[in-house]
Amino acid sequence: MSHTADATPAAEAMFAADEASRGLGIELLERGEGTAVLRMTVTRSMVNGHGIAHGGYVFLLADSAFACACNSHGPTTVAAGADITFVAPAREGDVLVASAEERTRYGRSGLYDVTVRRGDEVVAEFRGRSRSIRSTRAEEPA
Repeated sequence: MSHTADATPAAEAMFAADEASRGLGIELLERGEGTAVLRMTVTRSMVNGHGIAHGGYVFLLADSAFACACNSHGPTTVAAGADITFVAPAREGDVLVASAEERTRYGRSGLYDVTVRRGDEVVAEFRGRSRSIRSTRAEEPA
């Protein structure tokens, strides 16, 4: 796993506790301040009745990348909203890579873009809006 030297381990800790993403085989490839790259292989159980990846799984991959990027700064951060545009279908066996990038942070809010690709082809574009909250769990020491 590669990452920038100044990035906090908060995204890795959050992802390590994310049973939903890891249970689908999603891998955290890179993380940095306001960025993250995740990978997922489309399995047979992720394909819908049209023979293409169910949009919910593509959204989940993008949302997980968004979560890692917006939690890279340390405070607990959650989604305030998100939109996705499906550009091309994904199929069983496709390896999808979601690259998240912070666009701006203002106060306790942020805006993030995630591109999901199969190789060089764009499969989906996702925009997430984040909000930092007070954690209800005990914070881990840095």
